[in-house]
Amino acid sequence: MKYLLAALLTLLMSCAPAAGAAELREGEDYVRIEAGAWAPRAGRIEVAEVFAYTCPHCASFEPYLQQWKRRLPADVDVVPVPAAYGGGPTEAWARAFLASQRLGVAARSHPALFQALHERRTLPRNPTAAELGEFFRAYGVDPERFRATMASPEVNAQLERIPDWLRAIGLEGTPTLVVNGRYRVRGRDFDDALRIAEALIARERAAARTQTSR
Repeated sequence: MKYLLAALLTLLMSCAPAAGAAELREGEDYVRIEAGAWAPRAGRIEVAEVFAYTCPHCASFEPYLQQWKRRLPADVDVVPVPAAYGGGPTEAWARAFLASQRLGVAARSHPALFQALHERRTLPRNPTAAELGEFFRAYGVDPERFRATMASPEVNAQLERIPDWLRAIGLEGTPTLVVNGRYRVRGRDFDDALRIAEALIARERAAARTQTSR
């Protein structure tokens, strides 16, 4: 009998996320898209966050996102995607983020860049490559190397992908969460957006399990 009860409890727990996900309202809580994941990895669920360093809402959202990220299951990737609209400050900031990723310091420098711009105001809204290079000296990166990485073919190639992907997701503003390149999250506030994202993660996980069991 106890084994039957345990089996029923396990079944109920496995079904709960899918039920919660089914309660979402398409068009209000999320928009269905066909953009594809930004950086797909087999067996993983991607939550891409489209952000801009100059966006005050993104700066306010960052602590919420980091706290939420720490309690996510191990099969979920949170992937920042810098918004870039072809030239101007957004391109410089996007290059800085992409370069920091390539140099392996993004995990430490990403929240610090928001703080430098919005709290300490030690960086201008329209920074030069030299100013950004000096900022990354604190993370053990030679400024000249950082500037060279910002202008590298690898960063150029990533930067060229961004506008098409932003159009494919129907970006309306930042910050925006995109689950597995299939759902663009809406929400009344930060907590609501994260609630919706969690439900969509559960939906994607349940769909993957169903496909695997066939």
